[in-house]
Amino acid sequence: MPEDRGGKRNNETIGKTLLVAVILCLVCSLVVSTAAVTLRPLQTANKVLDMKRNILLAAGLLEEGVDVDFAFEQVQPRLVDLATGAYVEDADPARHDPRAAARDPDLSVAIPPHEDLAGIRRRARYATVYLVEYSGGLRSVILPVYGAGLYSTLYGFIALAGDGNRVQGVRFYEHGETPGLGGEIDNPRWLAKWTGKQLADAKGQLRISVVKGGVAPDSPEARYQVDAISGATITSRGVSNLMRYWLGEQGFGPFLAKFRSQGA
Repeated sequence: MPEDRGGKRNNETIGKTLLVAVILCLVCSLVVSTAAVTLRPLQTANKVLDMKRNILLAAGLLEEGVDVDFAFEQVQPRLVDLATGAYVEDADPARHDPRAAARDPDLSVAIPPHEDLAGIRRRARYATVYLVEYSGGLRSVILPVYGAGLYSTLYGFIALAGDGNRVQGVRFYEHGETPGLGGEIDNPRWLAKWTGKQLADAKGQLRISVVKGGVAPDSPEARYQVDAISGATITSRGVSNLMRYWLGEQGFGPFLAKFRSQGA
């Protein structure tokens, strides 16, 4: 054992220093792991609650001071087969994870490049839609949408009126776009411009789009158009493309066709 100049043992050896460091790392790892396991149920519950909140906000159904879970009782989730537009009756929407399904070859489909307007490459075979009834009739249908922006994937919801053609609201809840530019997709003032817009014309042709240069109020096309975000051309184009993909034939088109002709 090394000794100092006074003949006393020196406890500050490299071995003891490493031992203390290893013990400290193990204790810290144990604390972090325990916290992660303990908090996971709370994190999961908060994630579900936040998703419900964004669904309600998209449809204008969340009033200040109202409990989210209570307000969500009027919403009925249904799982849809995107290829046919039919409801999937033998599956629980609450157990469906669209992101995980999109990565699973057995639960998803590859999107040909010429059809991949949203820039997502694969999509799950099934998607969850959210129906809202009021006084015995259908008030809203809320659809999940996502696609490529400039720097990130944009995740959101679009709420349609009971006719399946008029926009009630749009909400983006996750993205990594530039604050003050592309990040304005979650600005309430821009989102408000979507309200009342129509998806398709009288012939059923999908027309909704985000346009650069401003919407001409007197144009007959104004009913289908939303102003692009100033200084965020690529993000605006991404929003337009993802909406046209998910509301078109490769996305919810078959479902919306059944919805409009037969109702929910």
